[in-house]
Amino acid sequence: MAISTAMCTSFKKELLEAKHNFLLSGGDTFNLALYAISSGGRSGTTATLGAATTVYVTTGEVADSGSYTTGGGALTRIDPTTSSTTAYTDFADINFTTATITARGALIYNASDSNKAVCCARFWWQQDQHCWDLCNRLSGSWVLHGYY
Repeated sequence: MAISTAMCTSFKKELLEAKHNFLLSGGDTFNLALYAISSGGRSGTTATLGAATTVYVTTGEVADSGSYTTGGGALTRIDPTTSSTTAYTDFADINFTTATITARGALIYNASDSNKAVCCARFWWQQDQHCWDLCNRLSGSWVLHGYY
């Protein structure tokens, strides 16, 4: 069981099928869920997240803490744009202000369409500080187009 950084293969196909709408006005709701390793997850197991991930799962998700609850938090969309030959989208930073979390990865998923997976991110550091530090490192732009 492992967490890897990847844009989900199913998401790439679903883009061509017009399943995801990232527009600020009238777009879908996207959430960010956080995941632990080893026995740190809600179910006492590690999540398996990567390119083959197709939907949001609770296995290995971090436990509820403060403002963090099952399913994570809703991301605030920013309209898609382009830069040179690259098209991308972004989200405003998300904050779980009263949470104490130990996380090693995250999943962004489409909560408006059967919880379809978008992308996974593995943190190369164990995040076990109060969430203000985690959230400062988890801006949507870093997760979505820092790697792809």
